Amino acid sequence: MSKYAPLRTHLENRGYGQIPMTFSEIEKIIAGRLPASARKHRAWWSNNPSNSVITHAWLGAGYRTAQVNLEGERVTFVRSDDRPGGDPSAPPRHPLHGSLAGTVSVAEGTDLTEPLGAAWDAEGT
Repeated sequence: MSKYAPLRTHLENRGYGQIPMTFSEIEKIIAGRLPASARKHRAWWSNNPSNSVITHAWLGAGYRTAQVNLEGERVTFVRSDDRPGGDPSAPPRHPLHGSLAGTVSVAEGTDLTEPLGAAWDAEGT
């Protein structure tokens, strides 16, 4: 059993979309100190599974790290499950789901239901 298994269990039991934590909170959960490199190197918190043993704890729980703040000793775990709401019983989303999010803007006052141009003929006449 890994030293970091309690972190995985903690994250799995929470089930939230985002879980902000301090390094001290993580140390309480694992009943031990994080290595010095966790406080010095942002890469220690990367989501690369070959990075360190602790990475398997959060990835295995269905989370990834985001918003790593070394100075404030804080990290946010974000649900990485590709199912809506992180619900394991929900059908998986298509890989392209959300790929264009934020790439289109609509000018204020635009009626998206209004026909474009004179050639539009809803009645087919």
